[in-house]
Amino acid sequence: MSKIIIITGASSGFGALTARALVDAGHTVYAGMRATTGDGAIAAADAMAYSDRLRPIRMDVTDQLSVDRAVTKVINDEKRLDVVIHNAGHLVMGAAEAFTPDQLTNLWETNVVSTQRVNRAALPQLREQGDGLVVWVGSSSKNGGTPPFQGPYFATKSAEDALAVSYSTELSRFGIETSIIVPGAFTRGTNHFANAGHPDDEEVVAAYEERYAGLRDEMTRRQSEMLPSNSDPADVARAIVEVVGMPKGQRPFRVHIDPSDDGSVVVDAAADANRERFYRRVGYPELLKPVL
Repeated sequence: MSKIIIITGASSGFGALTARALVDAGHTVYAGMRATTGDGAIAAADAMAYSDRLRPIRMDVTDQLSVDRAVTKVINDEKRLDVVIHNAGHLVMGAAEAFTPDQLTNLWETNVVSTQRVNRAALPQLREQGDGLVVWVGSSSKNGGTPPFQGPYFATKSAEDALAVSYSTELSRFGIETSIIVPGAFTRGTNHFANAGHPDDEEVVAAYEERYAGLRDEMTRRQSEMLPSNSDPADVARAIVEVVGMPKGQRPFRVHIDPSDDGSVVVDAAADANRERFYRRVGYPELLKPVL
C-alpha cells in the first residue's frame, strides 16, 4: 500500500537516497530540506525532476515554526501521514575539548532536538489515526567502534537512540510502530565525512595536534580501508524501504547496515534483549509491539 512519508535531511546523503528509493517503491515522499531556494534550489529541482511523488518541502529542523509549517502542509495536502523518518544529522570531527559550547549546542539542535520538534508536529496526527511508523536513522557509533575525535557526534547519536527507545513503548498503545536503522561508518559514497564540521578553538586544536598529529585523518583512512569494496550507502535506503513495506507488527525494532562490522550489532542485540526481559519482568511485554 502506498504511504505518505516525510523525511528530514533529504537534500543529500542517506536522506536523498532514501527519498528516491521510497518513491521507486510506490510511496509519496515529502523531502524535508533546510532550504528549497537559494543554496537549496539545485537539490529541490533535482527532487522534483525525479518524480512528481518526490516533493521537496522547506523544513529547517532547528526551527519549530518551519517544522510545524512543513508537517501541516503535508497533512492538509494528503489528509494523513503514515511514516516519519528522522534522518537529519551532521557529523563533526575534532578534539572534543576544542568545540565551543555553542558548537555543541548547535550540533544537538540538529541531531537530537530536531527529532523532538518533528515528533511534536507529526505525532498528534499519527495518534489520531491510531496508526503510523516512526523511523530513526541512528549510527553504529553508539555501541560499536568509537574512534577518537568524533566524540560530540557520538554523544548526539547515543541521545537520539535513547529517545527512540523510549518513544517506542510510549507510542505503542497509540498503534504507532518504531524502527531504528543503524548505519555503520560509510566513509565514502556520501558527503557525510567530506562535509564534517570542525572545532572553532584553534589553540586547543593545536595542543592536541602536538600529541596526536595526523591521527584524525589517519583514523578516517583506516576506517575507509575496513569497508568492503562493494559497500554501498544505498543499502541503507533499501533497508528503510523494506521496513516501511513490512506489515504492521512485523517490523524489526532495529536494523544494522554496517559493512565494516564495528561490533555494534552484538552490543545492541544484548541491550535490546535486556530491554525485552525488563518489560516482561515488570509485566508490560505488550508495550514492545504496537496495538494493531
